[in-house]
Amino acid sequence: MIPPHQLVTDHTVLSVVVGSRAYGLADSDSDFDRRGVYAAPTSSWWGFDKPPTHVDGPDPERFSWELERFLGLALAANPTVLECLWSPIVEHCDTIGEELRALRGRLVSREVYRTFLGYANSQVDRLSTAMTARDWKQTMHMLRLLISARHFLATGEPLVNVAAYRDKLLAVRHGEVPWATVQRWRDELAAAAEAARSATRLPARPDRAAAERLLIEVRRIRL
Repeated sequence: MIPPHQLVTDHTVLSVVVGSRAYGLADSDSDFDRRGVYAAPTSSWWGFDKPPTHVDGPDPERFSWELERFLGLALAANPTVLECLWSPIVEHCDTIGEELRALRGRLVSREVYRTFLGYANSQVDRLSTAMTARDWKQTMHMLRLLISARHFLATGEPLVNVAAYRDKLLAVRHGEVPWATVQRWRDELAAAAEAARSATRLPARPDRAAAERLLIEVRRIRL
């Protein structure tokens, strides 16, 4: 069995930077958060011990998914995974990674409304009455997700780089915005996302067959 970290170092097909640096919200102390996709050799699936669906590391702040798992999450409109496909900072992309990125428009559906807003609402549910620095950070990301969801439904792509909203979002991050103002902005963004959903051109379902064709092609290549 191939060691998990070796799957990342030797078999990564796509590696991107996410987090504040991709969002246009970084400062001098911001970490480099990296996400990637690896394609385990086909022969590694033949025994009882299967390759892991994901690997944490080997570098700090790096997390990777095996291709099949990544495609499944993308088809389910997972916000974290979909944002990887549109990250403006791509550090590694081989021919399989290029095919994966070329397929991204067929992996999306109107389900992004449910998943993006659901994740944003879950962030609100976790907030405490006595807001901590962590709470304000979660609040900022809740608003960022709502901005991205509205853009996704209107254009067919998530808005990963939110530098146009940097000052407003960082003011929330630093606890400088009254909670009532945050709630009004949240309600406005949610209403805008709902309006965008009613007019969206996104399909009702993603193209699962296209994703499966890519997966089968990669398994054949990696024999």
